[in-house]
Amino acid sequence: MTRELQITEWLNNILKNQEYTIKPASSDASYRRYFRVMSNHQSYILMDAPPGKENSKPFVDIANTLLNAGLNVPKVYESDLKAGFLLLSDLGNKTYLDELNHQNASLLYKDAYLALIQIQKNADIQSLKLYDDALLIQELRLFPDWYLKFHKSYEMNDSEKNVLDSTFDLLIQNIKSHTQVFVHRDFHSRNLMFCNGDLGKNPGILDFQDAVKGSIVYDLVSLFKDAYIVWSEEEVLDWLIRYWERAKQDKLKVQDDFAEFYRDFEWMGVQRHLKVLGIFARLNYRDHKANYLNDLPNVENYLIRACERYKDLHPLLKLMNKLSLT
Repeated sequence: MTRELQITEWLNNILKNQEYTIKPASSDASYRRYFRVMSNHQSYILMDAPPGKENSKPFVDIANTLLNAGLNVPKVYESDLKAGFLLLSDLGNKTYLDELNHQNASLLYKDAYLALIQIQKNADIQSLKLYDDALLIQELRLFPDWYLKFHKSYEMNDSEKNVLDSTFDLLIQNIKSHTQVFVHRDFHSRNLMFCNGDLGKNPGILDFQDAVKGSIVYDLVSLFKDAYIVWSEEEVLDWLIRYWERAKQDKLKVQDDFAEFYRDFEWMGVQRHLKVLGIFARLNYRDHKANYLNDLPNVENYLIRACERYKDLHPLLKLMNKLSLT
């Protein structure tokens, strides 16, 4: 039976002879697909997560965790984890990326960082796996394995390999010192929904199934150093200060010195930027999703700007500058 026939059979059973329409809603960087289902004037989202490729249980578990913490996330109405089907509430079709502009950015980002503080304060992290050294290094290796090897066709010499290994060690040592909280891992403009009225408060939050327990600044990097939309460093600094001040008010464990907090944000950013460069390259060369290459320059620029500011990261900066000439 084809996947489409399985979907039809499952929906027919769930909706009990009700008439409905189904059309593609979106896909993402994984094997998951999403469909918008309309029935009796109500809109649902059907998630198709092929069981051989995706595990839907973390989505269900973490959706419940975030709902319990008071966040605006999809409600799971029906699920068949064995088949890989979920029927979810619909948070609409307007992402933050669709709606953000210079007039509303400060308001929408305030909604986003307040939601993040709510997650960091209230979301249960007992069952989350740890964003540990092994996972951090696994992500960092995506940079040489995919970005350097496939996108740049670049073979590092022994000295450059040592530079990269030393930089990875420096980053991980810094990250290990950060306060540990719930980490969404992709808290950015394509996963945040612009919601009004019946859809609930901004932002609607999607794509949280890979959440872990990790650095308090990680999701801030996803949010403010977004691969898909770029703001001035002055704007980012302003929003980050506003988050930091509110986080302190709400008794989250952030540094008293903003300069130290900003340094952790920047260094966490370097880890994420290296990972994302590798992921975007892999999405193109392995998964044939070429559109992600369009966003590489934003991430490369974030990485270079951060490395310029810290002497310990200048060896990595030298490598990036060399790559820009290839």
